[in-house]
Amino acid sequence: MSPLCPLLLTLALLAVPGVRGACPASADLNNADGTRTCAKLYDKSDPYYENCCAGAVLSLEPGADLPYLPSDWTKVISSIVVGQRCELTVWSGRGKEGKSRKFSAGSYPRLEEYRRGLFGDWSNAISAVYCRCPPAGPTTQTPEPLTQTEHP
Repeated sequence: MSPLCPLLLTLALLAVPGVRGACPASADLNNADGTRTCAKLYDKSDPYYENCCAGAVLSLEPGADLPYLPSDWTKVISSIVVGQRCELTVWSGRGKEGKSRKFSAGSYPRLEEYRRGLFGDWSNAISAVYCRCPPAGPTTQTPEPLTQTEHP
């Protein structure tokens, strides 16, 4: 067996889709003060997963609705991480025009792997976003006990 075979096998395993690479886990998208982050958008991607989710980062809070991304973020997003129990909707056109796609909780290190129409992909194609997370569960309150009053 050639010494090159184990190296090629290792490289092939690193290129398997769904590998998280350097992207944070969706459960790790919490701020230092305990508030949650809905999603993080990155402007760098790479054929090697360990180099994805790099470069500048745009953090979105729950409820973030940006029909017009800042000009330096329009059509440059190439990696996404969506927080637990959150959903990110993206559009290819400004003002929420064009094609759209929903990304559920998880890491998407290479948007080149996600089709946008027949010939395109979502890397460097996002112009508008909406990120939502459901509230952190209803608080359960113990109901006050019922008391009977006697009427004369």
